Amino acid sequence: MPHHHPLPRSVWALGFVSMFMDISSEMIHALLPLYMVGVLGTSVLAVGMIEGIAEATAAITKVFSGALSDRLGKRKLLTVLGYGLAAVTKPVFPLASGLEWLTAARFVDRIGKGIRGAPRDALIADVTPAELRGAAFGLRQALDTVGAFIGPLLAIVLMWLTASHFQAVFWAAVLPAVLAIVVLVVCVREPEHAGTRPVRAPLARRELARLGTGYWRLIALATLFTLARFSEAFLLLRGQALGLPALWAPAVLVVMSLAFSLSAYPAGALSDRIGRRGVLMIGLGLLVLADLALALLPGWLGLALGVGLWGLHMGFTQGVFSALIADSAPAELRGTAFGLFNLVTGMALLVASVLAGGLWDWVGYQATFLVGGGFAMVTLVGLRMSRG
Repeated sequence: MPHHHPLPRSVWALGFVSMFMDISSEMIHALLPLYMVGVLGTSVLAVGMIEGIAEATAAITKVFSGALSDRLGKRKLLTVLGYGLAAVTKPVFPLASGLEWLTAARFVDRIGKGIRGAPRDALIADVTPAELRGAAFGLRQALDTVGAFIGPLLAIVLMWLTASHFQAVFWAAVLPAVLAIVVLVVCVREPEHAGTRPVRAPLARRELARLGTGYWRLIALATLFTLARFSEAFLLLRGQALGLPALWAPAVLVVMSLAFSLSAYPAGALSDRIGRRGVLMIGLGLLVLADLALALLPGWLGLALGVGLWGLHMGFTQGVFSALIADSAPAELRGTAFGLFNLVTGMALLVASVLAGGLWDWVGYQATFLVGGGFAMVTLVGLRMSRG
């Protein structure tokens, strides 16, 4: 059984790298939408556009970094480059004097994410036996989300200690980013022989054809799913709409990340035993319930329940999608496969975030969550009707 065998050390190390970098990122991002709307006077639609463009930038970059890792037959170099770029851009956030600088910093930070994402995921697949992939990706997601849990908590404490001084919190976020680079360089080992051969032109038509129809069906499903899950910035704004002070706003991400981190590894390991499709269906059902709670249930109870269910749906879907990509792609094309997956879903996230912001501004928060729930229901029906 999968849980009878230990996961490779490099999987654990990459999980802790993700955790430290996420602590850094979430200390900033837990406050950034509120800082933009409350201090700089940015519209919610603009927040949605900036979030969507930033994530889409990361997605586009992942295609080329993933393909380059297949061409080189190496993953760690690009992983270090991506995390390093994200680390060196962190000081820009406290130094930014206006919306333009914040947008640029977010943009460059996401380029770093784009460079590291596909090679890192392909590296995890390279070092992990097939029967443990769900657990491996679930573990990385779980540790990553522990960082997303700790980061907002630290933001709350530091906002309290500094009397809501945003820039001081942004400066403190630089340290865990540096720790992430140290762990990555020292502790992650790339296998000498990963069973792959360098591919001269991974994005050529003949190579993309080798990915197969099962891979492209998975891409279509993931795209529809992504339209249902816009940026988590809208969870923060839902709390703000209820009167949640800026000091306590990061608690929204704490609740979501706690649910995410506690469920990601068990969901991944479960998918190794019973199959990925059933676990994905559970995740989609949880997303539908989360949207309904956020749209229709009043007060703090509705917010807490909706955010918790949102976190659970992430735990039951994100690592499982990664394992499905690793399962379906040839070993020597995994970087390209992860890159294309992130490109298409990143474009969908751009559309979803802009749509969510527009609905919020023009109709109200209920429309944002109800439309998201509708996309989730359509995806769930499509997955249930599919075979495999």
